[in-house]
Amino acid sequence: MRQNTSVVRAACYMSNVSMSAVASLSPLLFLTFRELYGISYTLLGLLVLVNFCTQLGVDLLFSFFADRFDMQKTVRLMPLLTVLGLLVYAILPAAVPDAAYPFLLLGTVIFSASAGLAEVLISPVIAALPSKNPEREMSRAHSIYAWGVVGVVLLSTLFLQLCGRENWFVLAILWSAVPLTAFVLFLLSDIPPLEITSGKGEKRGNPLRNRTLWLCIACIFLGGAAENTMSQWCSGYLEVALGIPKLWGDIFGVALFALMLGLGRTLYARFGRSISRFLLLGFLGASVCYLTAALSQNAIVGLAACALTGFCVSMLWPGTLIYAAEVLPHAGVAVYALLAAGGDLGGSVAPQLVGSITDAVAASPHLQELLGAGATAEQLGFQVGMLTAALFPLLGILVAILMRRIQRRKSNPLLGKTLEGPAS
Repeated sequence: MRQNTSVVRAACYMSNVSMSAVASLSPLLFLTFRELYGISYTLLGLLVLVNFCTQLGVDLLFSFFADRFDMQKTVRLMPLLTVLGLLVYAILPAAVPDAAYPFLLLGTVIFSASAGLAEVLISPVIAALPSKNPEREMSRAHSIYAWGVVGVVLLSTLFLQLCGRENWFVLAILWSAVPLTAFVLFLLSDIPPLEITSGKGEKRGNPLRNRTLWLCIACIFLGGAAENTMSQWCSGYLEVALGIPKLWGDIFGVALFALMLGLGRTLYARFGRSISRFLLLGFLGASVCYLTAALSQNAIVGLAACALTGFCVSMLWPGTLIYAAEVLPHAGVAVYALLAAGGDLGGSVAPQLVGSITDAVAASPHLQELLGAGATAEQLGFQVGMLTAALFPLLGILVAILMRRIQRRKSNPLLGKTLEGPAS
């Protein structure tokens, strides 16, 4: 079968929409699960943690054992695993409501494993496709994820309002049509060969000796932290700290953030150049947005800062992948897996840290007395949590400056010896 680039690219896009669905579905259904099955908030939060940990485990597995897998078969079967996870997640809890949580957990593990595979494999597939502008193709592919989140949030909210929360399992079954479509498209196309290691002839593990790779891992860790902290906490922050009603906090905290995320990636896909400059500007903008959100007492200003954070962080994750493809010759699946692991680690550690600091400040009368008056304990806790979150993009500025120096020296060897470490 002759390779059909457009079909492969469409399959990758559908896989990214599938990732949007599995990432957004559980948080949207938390209150439904609590009302229907009496599941505690702690156990509901565990579903999100399991999602991240499973993806991180898959990332690490491919980082060290990528050469043990048949890449073409893995890419083709990956969407089918998402379908299986969504069906387990939807059908079994509805059929056996007394044991709903174990089946929700099992379904989460299955589709999260598939999401981890997509995180590792979709980027190298996109990078391997012939294109006049690979940077913009990578940005466009990642913008699909953000637009997918917007669609999932809005369509799922509409479905639950019209059809009733008790029919949530029908919603999950309907979303399984997206990865099923990706599966069919992958079957109908020839997937390009994917390199396993970071260079021809390198032994497995040698990419870890490359200092530029570790700089990229630091960048995507900080970028994932900046992106996921705001996406997970902005709804609660808008409601508690700024007094915006929950309905509007949910809409603007999730959908508008994702909208700005998608807009930033789409604009870069059309007009972007010099990814290291965009990484630096993104970290600078995110730092300003976090500090504004944390320190502002005006609801409109705080809301704008939360939304604009989505635009500023939009290229931090995909931009690191674009940068790695430029400065690390023959970056293979193992390199993309390490980068995905770094991003997932940042996306799980940072929101948890902010939540812990928020709880600690809210529970400490001494800190409340020291830090200020005129705010409730919970409001003060959220503000300190947001200030803490600003540290991640602030550190990212330093990393982006170093990465920009490396990119300049790569493009102009006369500037001096590159900072890149040995490749083998």
